[in-house]
Amino acid sequence: MNLLILNGLVVDPANRICKKADILVENGKIVKIGKIQNAKCQMPNAKVIDAKNKIVTPGLIDIHTHLREPGHSDEETIASGTRAAASGGFTTIFAMPNTHPPIDSVTGVKFVLMTAMHEGIVNVLPVGAITKGQKGEELAEIGKMKNAGIVAISDDGKPVMNANIMRKALEYSKMFDLPVISHCEDTNLTKDGEMNEGYISTVLGLKGIPRQAEEIIVARDIALCELTDGRLHIAHISTAKSVELVRDAKKRGVKITAEVTPHHLSLTDKEIKNRNYDTNLKVNPPLRTEDDVKALLHGLADDTIDCIASDHAPHLAEEKQQEFKIAPSGIIGLETTLPLVITKLVHKKVLTLSQAIEKLTFNPAKIFNLNCGSLSIGSAADITIIDLNKTKTIDKFESKSKNSPFIGMKLIGFAITTIVGGKIVKENGKIISD
Repeated sequence: MNLLILNGLVVDPANRICKKADILVENGKIVKIGKIQNAKCQMPNAKVIDAKNKIVTPGLIDIHTHLREPGHSDEETIASGTRAAASGGFTTIFAMPNTHPPIDSVTGVKFVLMTAMHEGIVNVLPVGAITKGQKGEELAEIGKMKNAGIVAISDDGKPVMNANIMRKALEYSKMFDLPVISHCEDTNLTKDGEMNEGYISTVLGLKGIPRQAEEIIVARDIALCELTDGRLHIAHISTAKSVELVRDAKKRGVKITAEVTPHHLSLTDKEIKNRNYDTNLKVNPPLRTEDDVKALLHGLADDTIDCIASDHAPHLAEEKQQEFKIAPSGIIGLETTLPLVITKLVHKKVLTLSQAIEKLTFNPAKIFNLNCGSLSIGSAADITIIDLNKTKTIDKFESKSKNSPFIGMKLIGFAITTIVGGKIVKENGKIISD
């Protein structure tokens, strides 16, 4: 199907475009951007999308998605997760490797790619485990997994506690030009922890997780990155000190990047008290303080933090409907990331619209050497159309799981159309690619 997207405000940070323009898509590729005279006459068989008063951007990229397949398909599958992604405006997502079994071999990588090809509706890029079984003891088949299609390595969900193994991962991954995504958590300090350690945890009687549990590993991995000259990406950064450490490392020329989640930008540990121990607020790393949120916002605005990532982590309702101590950490995020970014960051002038889109498209593509994230001529037509003024109360999800602290919240700015490789997978707010 050929497409004509007319009259939209095209925002493409990769090509420094921010202007009203038309886009012509032929055979799944972008072939023209600009004013297309007599467009409908030129392409009488093309499907026309009127994007007047809408924003047209490169397809959004989420570099931190947990799809739960294989192992926990009752929580999420590649099929349901990609529908959630399309619903949220994402055309490309990473599949994190902490499944059951973990993605630590060529077989696992091929399973993800083949399942995504047959059942997914957006692009799925697998992340391989750093260590076999994510046990932190022995490096996984990194080279073979790279040849099979991984775009990074990570033991996300767990840290690599052994510094020598992490050093080897940074050294070895250089041979394959793969970034190492670090889950920064000293598990000796977080054991049995339930929420951020501080006044609120004391009032609530919950065991605290000190911020130092994250900062120690951020500092260690920066030091190892300097030692090895590897490429390090910090996942879900959450404290003011961690932001400082990344900022200082970048000034020294260390090859480090970082991401932050929308929930760490918009919620604090106070919400756990305000919402009477709502387990949908239990995440890892935990929600921090107002000062941490301010530091994260500042770090995002000054480009210390490069990307915004959902850390989409589905859990069953019965798992979350337990006491706070027992309930698992994590929330779904694919369908709320964009409206949270627009509501909390763009409308409040923390970021310009172009900066926000850059952190959801061009920056992740650049960090992970992805062949997407722009509207360049000749590139695959991965496109998201956004209505900045669309207001909706969060209540329904395409994801199998519903563990979101944003249910009932009114947000503004939603994806209304999602196009993957020239194929419309979401139109007028509905998934249409079944």
